[in-house]
Amino acid sequence: MSELTLRGRGLSKYIGHGEALLSMEPISFFGGVNPKTGIVVERSHPLENISIKGKVLIFPYGKGSTVGAYVLYQMSKLGTAPAAIINVKADHVTLVGCIIAQIPLVDSLDRDPFSLINDGDYVIVDGVNGLVKVSRRKF
Repeated sequence: MSELTLRGRGLSKYIGHGEALLSMEPISFFGGVNPKTGIVVERSHPLENISIKGKVLIFPYGKGSTVGAYVLYQMSKLGTAPAAIINVKADHVTLVGCIIAQIPLVDSLDRDPFSLINDGDYVIVDGVNGLVKVSRRKF
């Protein structure tokens, strides 16, 4: 097993870990994710019908209503939230949602996460120091 460390901007100052789940498409938490189940419900989204619960969710940025921040908070209270989020460039809704829900958030990594991280890789997101550690068998 090998490990890779990426450096970025720690935005929500918490630490989380879990299996990576990637989407090349933005995500809307309000209307795009069922907060009771953690399942993506947005039609035609690449993660449609997939649970984000407990995952390290990697996507470019959020989209949609400002209510999405509250949905992330609600998910954290229900136990259906992602363990951490990595964005290419975080938007304000995802940022505020992660802060109030205490979900680690890192963005602006020094290398492209989509070319280095695969679904199922074990990832530690350190929002305090802006570090992302990825473990998998081969890079």
